[in-house]
Amino acid sequence: MAAQFGRRVVKGAATTAVAAVAVAALSASQAPGVTDTAQGRQSTGSQSSGDASDSATGNSPYYTDLPPLNSPTATPSAGTGSGTPDASTGDTEGGIPATVLDAYKKAEAALRESKPGCNLPWQLLAAIGKVESGQARGGRVDADGTTLSPILGPVLNGNGFARITDTDDGAYDGDTTHDRAVGPMQFIPSTWAWSGRDGNGDGKKDPNNIYDAALAAGGYLCRFGWDLSTREDLHKAILSYNHSTEYLNTVLTWLEYYRKGVHEVPDGTGTLPTDRSDDGAGASPDSTPPASRPPGGGTPTPKPPATPKPPATPKPPATPKPPATPDPTPTETVDHLEDAGTGKLTATAGDTFGEKITARTETEAGKAVGKVRVRFTIIGDTDAAFTGGEKVATVVTKTTGVATAPALQAGEKTGGFTVRVTVVGRTLPGLDYTATVTARQADALVRTGDAPLTCVPGGEFAERVEVKATYKDAVADGVEATATLVKAADDATENDKGPYFKGADDKPVRTLTGLTTDKDGLLKLPELYADDTAGTYLLRITTSGGATLTVELTVAAAGS
Repeated sequence: MAAQFGRRVVKGAATTAVAAVAVAALSASQAPGVTDTAQGRQSTGSQSSGDASDSATGNSPYYTDLPPLNSPTATPSAGTGSGTPDASTGDTEGGIPATVLDAYKKAEAALRESKPGCNLPWQLLAAIGKVESGQARGGRVDADGTTLSPILGPVLNGNGFARITDTDDGAYDGDTTHDRAVGPMQFIPSTWAWSGRDGNGDGKKDPNNIYDAALAAGGYLCRFGWDLSTREDLHKAILSYNHSTEYLNTVLTWLEYYRKGVHEVPDGTGTLPTDRSDDGAGASPDSTPPASRPPGGGTPTPKPPATPKPPATPKPPATPKPPATPDPTPTETVDHLEDAGTGKLTATAGDTFGEKITARTETEAGKAVGKVRVRFTIIGDTDAAFTGGEKVATVVTKTTGVATAPALQAGEKTGGFTVRVTVVGRTLPGLDYTATVTARQADALVRTGDAPLTCVPGGEFAERVEVKATYKDAVADGVEATATLVKAADDATENDKGPYFKGADDKPVRTLTGLTTDKDGLLKLPELYADDTAGTYLLRITTSGGATLTVELTVAAAGS
């Protein structure tokens, strides 16, 4: 989180009291299974641990200001009947800068299309944006949504914060020694590397752009198949962004506030927060103790100034001790990745790969390293995904140093793609695995009817040809097929006379490609017509996988 923006007047006693009650209530409603660690962080199971390098922000500091007591709902202005914010009610704090608000709503719409089961509300993005950067520092963004100056969190060097060594060579945060959270949604570089998105369609993934950052935050919150309309998954998602009970409660408070109503304010005019989680989150230093008031009211009598004490004799400065060198974390002891016995990765379109990818983290001496986060990323032009539809999965290595990726599910696109394995929080060379998706196959084709297929010259066949495809005696659905009217049983050349299908402008077509069997393995061909040439003809149907069926067609005068 960047340095403080300034100070605002401390809320009244009533506001503070009610805010405290709200936080206490939210604390009591914590998601089941959430436990405090010794560092005050949160653990929500294997998908969200206390490892700062696997949270969106690296558990960086955040703003702890709570919403005002007044309802944020806009009030009608006199004479117009339209809703406008009433500054006298304190509702200006509920305003969100126009471009920032637009980015949140566009991210919600995009996630509604790509992950409808997530049920992401834009108000959640607004709540996180509020506590992370004060809505991009009050909306100080340009017309494209990029912040006018970078928003950087503190150096994550282990001095009061998590320790995350540099993972981006300073590309995002300008620091080649340690990482820093970047942008209005405060992503650390190692998380942005896989979760970054292009939210404004400019071809770039920029953590300092609110459109890109908001869409990335939405995607981050929607991973693991979480449904944010449920309390448990909502809490898990928020805690995965920053592993802190106080963070969860603060975000939930703003979420409920924004759900009651919100309005936009001009960019650059948003209310800036003042209290941060790393500065005691206490009262403003500008506050002074109140003067004493006599019983029954009246003018308060100022307290007499205290008699100054003589200055103490200064002590000689103590010799500073050199800072202790922290023990390396398991992640920092990893020297390289090794394959842990992954087999050949092939699957038929639509099926689950029978083999799972396994990789092992090792020291330079080849010793296994446990409790290290390993990331599996699908790369390439493919619709394959891990279980739950995710393109990225993060797994903690066991004591044997082995991490096993979730099952791979093949999509409909055939061909090869890559799964890259990397160590979270390190810039070590990764491991690449090649996976291949093959077309659906059929090894047998049969007609579903046995009636002869006949037609008079210049007429239309009464029966449409329908076949059923199977593979190893099971229904072969989604199998591609080709139908061709051939010259002879030993000559697969397309015939130039006899039966035909109708193409554009009713022109004769004697080869059909791109046919596909349905969910029951059935394929019904279009109507067949005959020209004026009588005779016996052949229709040949072939599928991927080698299944072939030849059907006889007869063109003869009626009664012959």
